[in-house]
Amino acid sequence: MAEAAVFSYKAIDRSGATSVGEISGDSQSAVAAQLRLRGLTVVDVTEKKASSMDVDLFARFKRVKASEMTVLARQLATMVSSGLSLLRALSVLEEQTENPLLKDVVGKVRGDVETGLSLSQAMAKHPRVFNRLFVSMVQAGETGGNLEEVLERVAIQLEKDDHLRRTVKSAMTYPTMIAAFAVLVLVAMVMFIIPIFAAMFDDLGGELPPLTAFMVGMSDAMRGYWYLFFTVPIAAWIGFKRWKATESGQLWWDRLKLRLPMGIGDIVLKIAVARFARTLGTLTASGVPILQALDITSQTTGNRVLSDPMAEVTERVKEGQSLAAPLARIGVFPTMVTQMLAVGEETGALDSMLHKLADFYDDEIAAKLKSLTSIIEPLMMIGVGCIVGIVVVSMYLPMFKIFDLVK
Repeated sequence: MAEAAVFSYKAIDRSGATSVGEISGDSQSAVAAQLRLRGLTVVDVTEKKASSMDVDLFARFKRVKASEMTVLARQLATMVSSGLSLLRALSVLEEQTENPLLKDVVGKVRGDVETGLSLSQAMAKHPRVFNRLFVSMVQAGETGGNLEEVLERVAIQLEKDDHLRRTVKSAMTYPTMIAAFAVLVLVAMVMFIIPIFAAMFDDLGGELPPLTAFMVGMSDAMRGYWYLFFTVPIAAWIGFKRWKATESGQLWWDRLKLRLPMGIGDIVLKIAVARFARTLGTLTASGVPILQALDITSQTTGNRVLSDPMAEVTERVKEGQSLAAPLARIGVFPTMVTQMLAVGEETGALDSMLHKLADFYDDEIAAKLKSLTSIIEPLMMIGVGCIVGIVVVSMYLPMFKIFDLVK
């Protein structure tokens, strides 16, 4: 279904004052009819035309940060709970939002709400900004009459997800910098240092040791075919991304991540479990039906090893079984998770238990990442030293051979 166009209008209200603005609609006549229903006398309706460059080139690169969505949800919850009308709250958000994409989407949502759509229906028209989790929770809040409370839960959920994401990124920043430095050192030595020694070896003559000959050959290849050392990794990365986007590739990659050594696989599993627990807990606490909540949660775990069996779990729950039993049969979730879920179902505090699980695994992830970083950092420093050492030794091996001949 095509997205409704945006029209600029000029009209006169009952008091005779001129009113101008923008509104979404399928056609000029449909927009005019909407304006008449508001009691306005239509003077002019013109469709806004976006330039092809804006739509085709820049739109695909625009993104809304998780922090911006968190601020939006919290501000909207605060304004609605303070007694401000939804339309007025959306207008305020539109005025103060700095991100162009988010500002445009909030404006369209406001326009759709003005025409009679519910907030969840208006948000559902923009899946790039408002994901299914966000829309479903807002819909549950509208149904239950606790929209401001649900919006606050959405903000907390987004904050927790963003905090987890930043924790992982910050833990990997230093090792990534060391790895990049190691690559730069290797390239600099191979491209600029080895050629100086290679010229000296040619003047001396004789057969080079195997390690030295290998390093000189690598230097010649990198200087002669330098473009391949840039294009081949880029092409390999693009090929890997396309393969990972396939059904089989994504499943294989998700399985591999859970088997990574040095505790990395365990961290990946804990991240997926924490996301599963927090999302499901937030949805059930907001009044979303359990079957719909399971369907949404299966799409947010980030790992198909956990998400694919959710269809079977949903079927078992639909038949009247508890949630913990089919989750235990999957064999992926830790025993503690299924046992705590069983207790939560027995006591009627499933959502509270899920949030406790999520908080527990968040702490576990932070501790594991800290431990992993403390191990990786010295290992990578040793790796950098080995790289430099191999290059240096390979260059000095011919020197030792010359000294032996002199003796």
